[in-house]
Amino acid sequence: MMFAKSLLKALRRTGVALPFLFYGGLLALLGAAFLAHSTSAAEEAKLVPAAQHDGTDTNGSQVVVLAGGCFWGVQGVFQHVKGVIDATSGYAGGSATTAHYEMVESGTTGHAETVRVTFDPKTVSYGKLLQIYFSVAHDPTQVDRQGPDTGPEYRSDIFPQTGEQATIATGYIEQVDTDKVFNAKIATTIEPDTSFYRAEEYHQNYMANNSAQPYIVFNEQPKIANLKRVFPQLYRGNPVLVAEHRG
Repeated sequence: MMFAKSLLKALRRTGVALPFLFYGGLLALLGAAFLAHSTSAAEEAKLVPAAQHDGTDTNGSQVVVLAGGCFWGVQGVFQHVKGVIDATSGYAGGSATTAHYEMVESGTTGHAETVRVTFDPKTVSYGKLLQIYFSVAHDPTQVDRQGPDTGPEYRSDIFPQTGEQATIATGYIEQVDTDKVFNAKIATTIEPDTSFYRAEEYHQNYMANNSAQPYIVFNEQPKIANLKRVFPQLYRGNPVLVAEHRG
């Protein structure tokens, strides 16, 4: 089973949308045993109670940077949230010189795959975004992994952009742990004062552009279904896509 997981992960790392029939044939060859015993299925949704504090500043747009496994899925989730203006995949936690996919995938750069979420706090609060993050975007109890992806680049991490964001996130983690919402403690770390670096263009809008890719079908699309089911009032069917970066 480890071979099968490694092979699929290696294909994912190429960043190339190979034909669906190729992937389908590969999965057939790997067999039902892989699907039965693999941990690659999307993490189950778990409605986490709302944060006790949402944030006091509601003027203009705001930004938070979140890490929760492969950025394809995290980006896809927040692109479907009402009030999100933009959700851009990238890297945070390391230096500018190592903010490149193949280097980050080595697990030695300090970077995590992240998504910079720009949002309108009058439509969706910072606290509500954290609730979505903990409930449907990933499993916050996993340490250095999500689904089939392992390594520090897939860690659960919040990169607050203000002191208030850091305080709210810290308090929310304590709240969830105290309430014993999960069977394990929250593994999410908080890293303030960290720069965000935009990922390569082929990573942007990856879920929207590769909806038939088996990695997306098995690991990421269920998160969108969970968002729609758990947060119907905040779900929007048409994702807000990242504009092509020029210059």
